[in-house]
Amino acid sequence: MQFSDFITEQKNTHMTHIEDKVLYGGVKGTRDAILALRSLRDMLGGEHDGKVSVKWDGAPAIFCGTDPRDGEFFVAKKGIFAKSPKVYKSNADIDADTSGDLNTKLKLALKHLPELGIKGIIQGDFLYSKSDVKTQKIKGKNYVTFHPNTIVYAIPRESDASDAIMKSKIGIVWHTTYTGRTFETLKASYGVDVSKFRSSRNVWSQDATLRDLTNLTMTRKDTDEVTSYLSTAGQIFNQISGTTLRTLEKDPELAQLIEQFNNTYVRKGQIIQNTKTHTNRLISWIKQKFQKEADKRKTEKGKSTQIKKLNEILKFFSPENRQSLVKMFDLQKVIVLAKMKLINTLNKLSNVNTFLKTKRGYRITGQEGYVAIDKLGGDAVKIVDRMEFSFANFSPNILKGWDKPGRN
Repeated sequence: MQFSDFITEQKNTHMTHIEDKVLYGGVKGTRDAILALRSLRDMLGGEHDGKVSVKWDGAPAIFCGTDPRDGEFFVAKKGIFAKSPKVYKSNADIDADTSGDLNTKLKLALKHLPELGIKGIIQGDFLYSKSDVKTQKIKGKNYVTFHPNTIVYAIPRESDASDAIMKSKIGIVWHTTYTGRTFETLKASYGVDVSKFRSSRNVWSQDATLRDLTNLTMTRKDTDEVTSYLSTAGQIFNQISGTTLRTLEKDPELAQLIEQFNNTYVRKGQIIQNTKTHTNRLISWIKQKFQKEADKRKTEKGKSTQIKKLNEILKFFSPENRQSLVKMFDLQKVIVLAKMKLINTLNKLSNVNTFLKTKRGYRITGQEGYVAIDKLGGDAVKIVDRMEFSFANFSPNILKGWDKPGRN
């Protein structure tokens, strides 16, 4: 299969988590989510070729390349996709729109990235500037580290990569190439051919592709376990009303409300247990949410508007839709179980150590997640350990790389 229809926007600014295709993707999206996991299982089982890229936890997202309008080099944030594309070609441009740590990093990117001889337009994640790189001992081993966001990346001090990082001014990991004659018509393809770049000791420049994918495949036991999960997923899928799936597909605002409720569990590091109880709690949560909004309004008209919105939303929760919603939550749980087995296999392939920084020291963690790319180099699907990474992202007990003065 090809991983088509897994991107929520034409530009690579956001990809839906694979389990949330059940909420947003309708019948086809739900079926394709199951098929995508099946294809990744086969890929890791050695049955066919494919590429997997690592989702690095960098900040900020950075775009750069040649402006198709005038041929000048630029750097940009996601404002590149605004109605009036916002790109920076001078320090004055950056000063006019940014401040603090972001301002500093964009200026460093503008100064050093032209050294790579980049053609076209590419997207990546800023990993570090020179002041972010440290040498430290973690759990008895010496590392060169950088901490751009939630995850601390640690490169063994004895490696060649650590020397290159120490000598460089900035570090960038690239993951997306754009083609098009105008900013408005840019189309994304996953992967960047860094072999075409000129070398520069000032820039530690990497692509996000996971190397040596064929050197470690899943065991027969792990493969059978994923197969069992996917078989169960198919059985549950057949029990869900197509009408319910299509209704949610046509009402992304309602689907987003359901996702927001599910995320309250993710942020607490809790797993959804009884899905029937979860559905009832969802309805109560929606009622409370809109009642709070109504209570904030000072006029009867404002209060009435919120109650009217609530009553319209509650029409969805018919007995049939409730039953299907319970099954949809069951399906999401099974998809996550299959996803986690695949992530655990992929984590074994990484040659970069990853930690979370807590007030009590460092804790080992996995990568933020992965993007599975079809073998034709086209579309992609995101798989993330949300119970680990998303929980850490929201937890006040996990120290973030941006928890420092001047970081915007």
